[in-house]
Amino acid sequence: MLSKSKIKLIHSLNRKKDRDESGFFLVEGIKMVEEALSSVFKIEILVCTNKFIEQHPDIQFRVKEIIESDKESIQKASLLQNPQDALAIVSQTRNIRPELNLQNELVLALDFIQDPGNLGTILRIADWFGIQTVICSENTVDVYNPKVVQASMGAVFRVKTWYTNLGDFISKAAKDQTPVYGTFLEGKNIYNEALTSNGIIVLGNEGNGISPEVVTLISKKIYIPSFSFGKGSESLNVAIATAICCSEFRRR
Repeated sequence: MLSKSKIKLIHSLNRKKDRDESGFFLVEGIKMVEEALSSVFKIEILVCTNKFIEQHPDIQFRVKEIIESDKESIQKASLLQNPQDALAIVSQTRNIRPELNLQNELVLALDFIQDPGNLGTILRIADWFGIQTVICSENTVDVYNPKVVQASMGAVFRVKTWYTNLGDFISKAAKDQTPVYGTFLEGKNIYNEALTSNGIIVLGNEGNGISPEVVTLISKKIYIPSFSFGKGSESLNVAIATAICCSEFRRR
């Protein structure tokens, strides 16, 4: 039985303050819950239908508490417009600095990304292109925001994220001769530039781009050219720009 207190807890995870205090985040939908179950993350509470339990006979070994419920009760608890047969309360991993080898590794650095859908999509893109770490500025949207989690399509469980002072991180990396790339309208054509297999790709805020203090730390300014005729779009969505950059870096 799904109690009122459990529903209250689930609803509270829509707020960053409550996620921070509890150390939990919400995962919804059959595919996403299956992704959580197959990950190293700890599942505190699983709320699901009997059908889901029958289809996943080994879940008792992965979940601290299982609450069997009907779809009507799940709908009351869910933050989604069209809830499915399962949702889970999952323990966050702490904001621990990942072990990086920037002489051999390509990472993404996000400077004040605000839209949850963009961050989730960027995590999904990083996962697709084998980028294991995404560094986030401290003012970037919370990776455990339910909309980020949903948009990541499971990548949140595989791609490491670390929130830090982006300027300090990039500055230290640049002193070690790590290539630091950023996208700019005045940059050099990405399709003509020599790109390294390692380094940092900086992606900026949806409206304002890369912040001035970070701009000064970028050693290689690149540009994704438009191929439209006449007056076209002024810019690309940051997640789309991320996909193009990752594809071109990996292609080389």
